[in-house]
Amino acid sequence: MKKLMGAVLLGLFVLGCTPKIGSEEWCGYLEEQPKGDWTANEVRDYAKYCIF
Repeated sequence: MKKLMGAVLLGLFVLGCTPKIGSEEWCGYLEEQPKGDWTANEVRDYAKYCIF
């Protein structure tokens, strides 16, 4: 049970550290990740905010 709670808290921490979508930090964050790991929404948002 403690491991599960630890994993949940770690997941919330990681989600809380993701920069705001469309910000320069967010664009850089995505550029560092393999493009194969991007979700369809991330691809759309990247094209919308970081390219155009």
